[in-house]
Amino acid sequence: MTLAAAAAVTERIGLMTDILLAATREPVLLAKQAATLDQISGGRFTLGIGAGGREDDFTVTGFGYHDRGKRLDASLDLMHRAWKGEPPPGTDQPVTPRPANGQSVPVAFGGNAEAVVRRVVKYGAGYTLGGGTPESLRGMMERVNAAWKAAGREGKPRYWALTYFAIGEEVASEAEANLTGYYGQYGPRVWGGAVKTAEDARQRVKAFEEVGCDEFILFMAAPAVEQAEKLAEAVL
Repeated sequence: MTLAAAAAVTERIGLMTDILLAATREPVLLAKQAATLDQISGGRFTLGIGAGGREDDFTVTGFGYHDRGKRLDASLDLMHRAWKGEPPPGTDQPVTPRPANGQSVPVAFGGNAEAVVRRVVKYGAGYTLGGGTPESLRGMMERVNAAWKAAGREGKPRYWALTYFAIGEEVASEAEANLTGYYGQYGPRVWGGAVKTAEDARQRVKAFEEVGCDEFILFMAAPAVEQAEKLAEAVL
């Protein structure tokens, strides 16, 4: 089944967060929230996690930026122990619902550092690429697949990729303002990589399918029902 066809089979499509900066969150609360979504969705939820690359994200939440990797690793360890039913420090009772698979909420990691590959292999269901090219995904797939095999993990990792879309000149100004306003200094690059035409949408889906992407997610940059309809016409 192609990516485009798979997108039409809604009962088989999973639910995934955009990349969440877990090092800016309290880990026990995050574990409980994620496990609740996992239960509500019947195991279809995947939690997307990244270390983060913008210092202001940490400044405004009161968390340190330069030790975020160490805190993320500690949070992941605590969250996975909580999902298995192990009481965290301070209580003798479990604090989260049990995940649908009985072990952990599926987690996907984003980024390109070596620590990302390590986290995918240790904790992850797979890897997610945010806004990059099919070639970038192929490179990360090679790294993750090699590490996955070397670690002796069964099965194979899943791969997601995501980008923004704004099809048509009538929404271009709004979409550009939304993306540049949210992403700040990275905004022009994000807008430059966004899907802007129906043909671009078709070609982008095809390119990610060809490198082995399991699920390609397109986020609407200018919210409008008409945008969803234009995307559906282009790729379904």
